[in-house]
Amino acid sequence: MQTRASYHGLKVGSLPAGPRNQITDVPGVTVGHCTVDTDTHKTGVTVLFPCAENPFVHKLPAAAFVLNGYGKSAGLVQIQELGTLESPIALTNTLNVGKVHDALVGYLVERCEAEGVELRSVNPVVCECNDSTLNDICHRAVEESHVRAAMEQAGADFDEGDVGAGKGMVCHDLKGGIGSASRLMEVDGKTYTLGVLVLANHGNLRDLTIDGQHIGPTLSDLLNVGQTEDQGSCIAIVATDLPLDARQLERVAKRVSVGLARLGSYIGHGSGEVFVAFSTANPYDHRVKENLRTVTAFREDSMDLPFQAAAECAEEAVLNCLFTARTVTGFQGKTIRALTDLWTPEAGFQKGE
Repeated sequence: MQTRASYHGLKVGSLPAGPRNQITDVPGVTVGHCTVDTDTHKTGVTVLFPCAENPFVHKLPAAAFVLNGYGKSAGLVQIQELGTLESPIALTNTLNVGKVHDALVGYLVERCEAEGVELRSVNPVVCECNDSTLNDICHRAVEESHVRAAMEQAGADFDEGDVGAGKGMVCHDLKGGIGSASRLMEVDGKTYTLGVLVLANHGNLRDLTIDGQHIGPTLSDLLNVGQTEDQGSCIAIVATDLPLDARQLERVAKRVSVGLARLGSYIGHGSGEVFVAFSTANPYDHRVKENLRTVTAFREDSMDLPFQAAAECAEEAVLNCLFTARTVTGFQGKTIRALTDLWTPEAGFQKGE
């Protein structure tokens, strides 16, 4: 059984979590993984579907924010220009972006052909972190079959930690990977949800801070880890059903940085922090010919609520990644320890019910 941050008595922020406390608490969002775990490869792919409909014709308001651009993601430029998302979002390792991108193109072409939808261009979104500490990255183990398997496995319930794209990731010099969290927001008597999914491969151990406790030095001494660099990247996907436009979504995406900073990351030179945000409200069908359409807008001076939700979710998502990941030994014999192997309840965390 995976034990997430709440199991250890940790409560991040003051907003209530959704029933799963994952990004899939946002209606319509699903996540699937395919993990490649062999003697030479510790890697994989994670695919997030933003909606149940064909995203190419059910385009969603979206934004991309690059806090530090040490990365090789695909599809961000068009999101920044047009403010819409029209594909699933795939996460993988750095050198597999091209192959995963090609797999998404194939999937979208097939789906549109099956639905009688004309497609002449499409903007697949693929984000990456470098897992070469544990994975033989140059031999690019993730194939189209793995992407298809992740899609087929996608659902509302999904594992976290060293799974899918997270299999080979390292976070704060500990085992990293996939993590998620959600928050509920009350607006005008209606409940909305915001969720975050992270691919966490960033930070250094000396600076790690959890629940206000600067535990990094203690763990660094235990593992004999010196002052390492904050590098490796963190991808965050933010989803909400709150009716935010693309500009507002970019503002929300920026607040992911607050959660990372609370845990001790200073967004180092070699770390690519790339955040994508979308709303499932106000979808856009490009086949509709009218020049004007009606949308629901959110008040600008009420943005503190989604800002807070994004910051809380980002922090807890990274914590959930750290608490669910397991110790992994990579292809060159290097072992990255899991946080739960090192930090006991007696050292400061009390197990929940």
